[in-house]
Amino acid sequence: SPTGGAKEKKVTCMFIPDGQVSLNAKIDRRGFCEGEDIYINAKFENTCSRIVVPKAAIIAKHTYQANGRSKVFRQKLSSVRGNHIISGMCDAWQGKTIRVPKIKPSMLGCNIIRVEYALMIYVHIPGSEKLILELPLVIGTAGLGSRSNSVSSQEGSVSNMSQSWVSLRMPSKPPSYCDITKDCGLDQPLTPLLDDVDCDDSPIFMNAPSFQFPSPPAYTETEEEYKGNSRMLPVC
Repeated sequence: SPTGGAKEKKVTCMFIPDGQVSLNAKIDRRGFCEGEDIYINAKFENTCSRIVVPKAAIIAKHTYQANGRSKVFRQKLSSVRGNHIISGMCDAWQGKTIRVPKIKPSMLGCNIIRVEYALMIYVHIPGSEKLILELPLVIGTAGLGSRSNSVSSQEGSVSNMSQSWVSLRMPSKPPSYCDITKDCGLDQPLTPLLDDVDCDDSPIFMNAPSFQFPSPPAYTETEEEYKGNSRMLPVC
């Protein structure tokens, strides 16, 4: 379900009123999974004499309870920021995104350990405390249906690939060396390491030496050698 809120803060300077800062933000839903983007719609207004900066962050809150005592840990996971807002101006976010990082799902039904998440939208005010608005988030995991579908599709692709390999017909013997017309010599220079330079003696170009590979033996020679010896010698 969608959630949102609004807050404002009066700014003072030496106990003298110096205007106020206000924000109004909302998101279309509060349940997300890791890797999804949260779209933020917000409006910020600055009527004080200072330059403020709107920001947003995903906050994790871990609560541990034992023997009637509790301990709370808060951590900022990811954050985004907007443009500076000078005095007498306002700014608006239309679908500004912040991505949910790889985190553990929410744990809300345990009396010992409680894991909560929130989207904190705040305004940094120099010389004063931040104006903070927290919107609760529920982080879940991907559904089992999508996982089973992906696994079944992968199995189908593997089976199709195996069938395609079985359907291939291997040749009875390798082609003759006479059919190979391409020269194996390295007569072309290697790719330059940097951009082309108008210089013949540039050290960044490496030319291969001009040599030819020896021609391989014919199949008849290897067959005769194999018949004459008890073991076949390796042919390079």
